[in-house]
Amino acid sequence: MNQTLSDRLSQYAAVASGLGVDAVALVPGPNFTRALNQSFMSNERPFLLVVPADRPAAALVPSLELRSWDLVGFDGAVFDWRDQDGHDAAFSALMAHLRISSLAVEGQVMRVFVHHALKRAQPDLRIVDGEAAISGLRMIKTAADIDALKAAIAISERALARTLETVRLGQTETEIEQVLIQSLFAEGAEDLAFPPIVAAGDNSARPHAHARPDYRVKAGDALLLDFGARKHGFAADITRTVFLDHASDEAQEVYDTVLRANLKGHEVTRAGVTAHDIDDAVTWVLEASPYGDRIRTKTGHGLGRDVHEAPYIMRGNHMALPAGTVYTNEPGLYEIGNFGVRIEDDVLVTDSGSASLTTFPKELTILPC
Repeated sequence: MNQTLSDRLSQYAAVASGLGVDAVALVPGPNFTRALNQSFMSNERPFLLVVPADRPAAALVPSLELRSWDLVGFDGAVFDWRDQDGHDAAFSALMAHLRISSLAVEGQVMRVFVHHALKRAQPDLRIVDGEAAISGLRMIKTAADIDALKAAIAISERALARTLETVRLGQTETEIEQVLIQSLFAEGAEDLAFPPIVAAGDNSARPHAHARPDYRVKAGDALLLDFGARKHGFAADITRTVFLDHASDEAQEVYDTVLRANLKGHEVTRAGVTAHDIDDAVTWVLEASPYGDRIRTKTGHGLGRDVHEAPYIMRGNHMALPAGTVYTNEPGLYEIGNFGVRIEDDVLVTDSGSASLTTFPKELTILPC
């Protein structure tokens, strides 16, 4: 059943009540898009949706966005402002209308100048960080959310297959990266989930490497590709590591270790298990190997409208994962100056266990290039 705007806003009103504040405020970003079912740009113009715990929502909208705002179907009070006049008067009118004394905001999204504008309008306003509770509404995915994720992942996997078919010795990392990007859009991506990581040889040992225009891939190199398409507002996040022409004995052993860790993550995942337990089980496989000193990262993170969102799959995070959570299972081993291996799947937590939304093969692949 599709939720109405009123249904969605009532969820944020409940968050305000649960946090013990008068209202929550959303700004353009993933929560804003989820609430309104409409995407708006974050730029130099403040744009604000305020949802009180016990009264109708109100919004502060740049005048040039009013016609787009009409598409939302919002029936609360709207305070618009023009660049020529500045936004302070609109903030003052908004706060006078709301009559609130406390407000929860998105600590990872709201910009400082918006915070300052709120305080200028009402100096005694108590502002708290409600990021965890506000973004937490996105953690359990709806059926429509999962369908969107599946679409983004399917596009990404088709693009990966197309890209790997074109890899040849002597290409630069940036040349391979460009083929990957072109393939993502050719397969139907609406946008990139994030700038892809295409790294070969010693560059693959840097978890967040940048493609090099001056390195030409050679026989025996590891080639790591971490990327994703965005579709219907949702992001895929996939990593596969392949080897070019041949793989050394060491490379095969490291790859097998990472694959076993990845499979362990799938095995232990089910509704109710904690993020700590998943990371502990996955990381233990890596630590028990001869390559434990090559661990650089946690197991993964939540995935949805944001590429990185709750829950964070790491030791010390004892949050129990409910059914409907989607996270990345991406163990890796990295030796600086040598090579790195990462295998990343997008995993749906279910009552009976887990379902891998990622289906691209994971067995050791050597490209005959």
